[in-house]
Amino acid sequence: MASYSSFWRHSDGAIPNLLALSYIGVGQVLGITLLAAHHPLAWAVGVLLVAHSLVISAYMIHDVAHMAIFRSRRITAIAGEVLSWICGSAYAPIGRIVRIHMRHHVDRADLALFDPRVFLKSAPGWFRRAVYAAEWCYIPAVELIMHYRIVVRPFLDKAFAGDRFRVIVMGVSRIAFFAFIFMLSPWALIGYAVAYMIFLTALFVADAYAHTYEFFLVADVNEKVSREGRGADDYDKHHTYSNLISERWPWLNLLNLNFGYHSVHHDSPTVPWYQLPKVHRETYASDAPQVLPYRALWRSFRINRLKRIEAPDAGDVGSGPHRADDFLGVHGVSFLTVV
Repeated sequence: MASYSSFWRHSDGAIPNLLALSYIGVGQVLGITLLAAHHPLAWAVGVLLVAHSLVISAYMIHDVAHMAIFRSRRITAIAGEVLSWICGSAYAPIGRIVRIHMRHHVDRADLALFDPRVFLKSAPGWFRRAVYAAEWCYIPAVELIMHYRIVVRPFLDKAFAGDRFRVIVMGVSRIAFFAFIFMLSPWALIGYAVAYMIFLTALFVADAYAHTYEFFLVADVNEKVSREGRGADDYDKHHTYSNLISERWPWLNLLNLNFGYHSVHHDSPTVPWYQLPKVHRETYASDAPQVLPYRALWRSFRINRLKRIEAPDAGDVGSGPHRADDFLGVHGVSFLTVV
């Protein structure tokens, strides 16, 4: 029988990973309990707790995809499926999520099985206007479309017909989960929906500004794409950014499980989330061009929220105090929904 220490991929992983996994469970249970407490303050705290535990769950999936949590591939796969269910993204198998995310690293590109820009260009005018209105109000309509597409695709595209049973089982289980929350309180279900919107927005901000990679629409996760112009060793350094929530108070970067230390993650993808700050400090100076903190992104997030919806690329990072103004960010590149 494997020893306790060999259960984890890294010998120092037990405490931080158990804390993160425990927080997800406690955050979901306590958060939903607070949503049903019939008190405005408790409801608001519940919304934030549910949303944040979903964020941590998503970024644990990211480390699971890189085999940075558990040593066993079987346990890794099971953990990935459970965490994916919590995030509402298990309509696609964890293996596909892992595969296309590995392509993102190897091909140094953003790959997706669905392009929301193409979809919106062919959508009825009223639908496009509704999406634009929602995004203007900071409602993550494009990200919702990405999730919805994964649910309906097996019934529209025969190439994904093998996912139908999974989608039905996942759908029934989620409906039962939502019914349970509704029975606790209708306000609890509304609170969960608000929390999910916050969760999608948090993932969008972290993913949208991590790269200025080229985007490829692929028919399946193994479709080859051209690597022309992306083969140089320093390509990643020029097209990957560390979007830190805070430089002054590094502990705040735990709010998204240190996902903001993205440059060092691409330098060494198997470094676990709790080691990233140390490696970042050893590798990048605070004024390095790869460091693009949230304080530089908020203006772009706001002023480009409509422009980025159908923009052909991510835009460019400039220099000076507003260097992110022309960095539009990219919709539809979340590792949970590109599948």
